[in-house]
Amino acid sequence: MRIVATVCLCLITISGASPAADEAPTQANVAYGPHERNVLDFWQAEGDGPRPLLVFIHGGGWTGGDKELKFDAVKPYLDKGISVAAINYRYSTIAKLPAPVHDAARAIQFLRTKAGEWNFKPERIALTGGSAGACSSMWLLLHDDLADPNSDDPVLRQSTRVCAAAGIAGQTSLDPPVIAEWLGLNVLLHRMIWLSVGEPDLTAALTNYEQNKSLYVEFSPYNHVSADDPPLLMRYGEDASLPSKNAGHGIHHPVYGVKLKEKSDSVGHECHLLIPGHSSSPFENEEQFLMTKLLE
Repeated sequence: MRIVATVCLCLITISGASPAADEAPTQANVAYGPHERNVLDFWQAEGDGPRPLLVFIHGGGWTGGDKELKFDAVKPYLDKGISVAAINYRYSTIAKLPAPVHDAARAIQFLRTKAGEWNFKPERIALTGGSAGACSSMWLLLHDDLADPNSDDPVLRQSTRVCAAAGIAGQTSLDPPVIAEWLGLNVLLHRMIWLSVGEPDLTAALTNYEQNKSLYVEFSPYNHVSADDPPLLMRYGEDASLPSKNAGHGIHHPVYGVKLKEKSDSVGHECHLLIPGHSSSPFENEEQFLMTKLLE
């Protein structure tokens, strides 16, 4: 009986154990801004000299989600000598746009102030994320630099530009008339569309569209593509049927990627699109793309 009890106790201890020391972030819950959600985790890769850095931006429609990563998502990059960070940001239910995206921008700027201390290359930072995290990643990749060299805040003097981004099922536009034309009306049923601009429901968002239009236009990655932007890879699910079937199908629809790639191709921007059965790329997945761009 004593042996059985001991074995059971060991199993309970193992099942409830904290992550192994080599799996835990090198730096955890580091504040990059004043809000309680302005925190990030950092895993430092080994290797000769400063390492590249990949930053994960979590999804959740800008209304939920968290920076917590399974170590399986981090390890392949660490094994290649690529450091990893993951960030939290304010939800749109706390502060509407630009807050969720500008928080991500500030996280990149803050990380650059740590490049020497944390041994990574400030010029070799790439982004990745799914859904709203992909939207933020694509916006930062394609948008002009937000650095303010005259700011009293040393963090805000840093560049927001990155060397590459990979987005999974991301929104390339948030503008209701645009996406309704692309995808059908069901896409407008997703709460990301109205909560992002601080409206309580779709009716209010449509009623107040003109006063929110500038936010919708500004935070649609599609509107910022130019030939000199760094390379992008987008991956979507295979269901490209139109019109979108429901809110979930619409907000992650492959047509988002099709539209952005068409624009990228028209201006000569390097853009890769992965849609099973519809579109392919020299890169098999986002991991291969990001490793290639960060290590080249």
